[in-house]
Amino acid sequence: MFITLEGIEGSGKTTQIVHISEFLESRGYECVLTREPGGTKIGEKIRAILLDPESKDMDPLAELLLYTADRAQHIKELIIPSLSTGKIVLCDRYFDATVVYQGFARGLDIALINSLHKLALNDLKPDITFLLDLPPETGLSRAWKQIDNGTRVGHETRFEKEKLSFHKKVRAGYLELARLEPGRFLIIDASKNENQVKQQIINALREKCLK
Repeated sequence: MFITLEGIEGSGKTTQIVHISEFLESRGYECVLTREPGGTKIGEKIRAILLDPESKDMDPLAELLLYTADRAQHIKELIIPSLSTGKIVLCDRYFDATVVYQGFARGLDIALINSLHKLALNDLKPDITFLLDLPPETGLSRAWKQIDNGTRVGHETRFEKEKLSFHKKVRAGYLELARLEPGRFLIIDASKNENQVKQQIINALREKCLK
């Protein structure tokens, strides 16, 4: 099974993916935790470029192609091999992030983004996508608080430094994708505290795939 977590900055994906793994492993499932960008050694180098604030002038098409390159390596090196051995892959961001960040927010042609995914990546889709949804103002406030107190790395802030209007487009894009694919997306109220969000996700997992 392939499970992804999506959401704006500060939505709690990195925290909740650990809780999901612990819950599933307590029930006998073997999990692989990964992230995009940066799920492989090559991907880590691409991540360093993509999230560096010094890359603020990157062309949107170049950004899209870097994310696609990261994902191609990630799928071939880690995701498919893990799925083929029966493991559950839990991924912090995946293709949906590219659609909303580079498509809805940057304005690139979504048909082009979808074509790249289908042609280069065999159109691999998650079985379940948790959308951790909350207002951008709340998410950015959380993110910058974590950056300031050192619990979130300070050299990966290119997207946190985008305008609020950008993050509103990202959120709207995610909600539109969830509307289009209600069978895959599970919307979680990420404005709640960590334990409340965790419980929402666990309840959804029990209902969705652990009956």
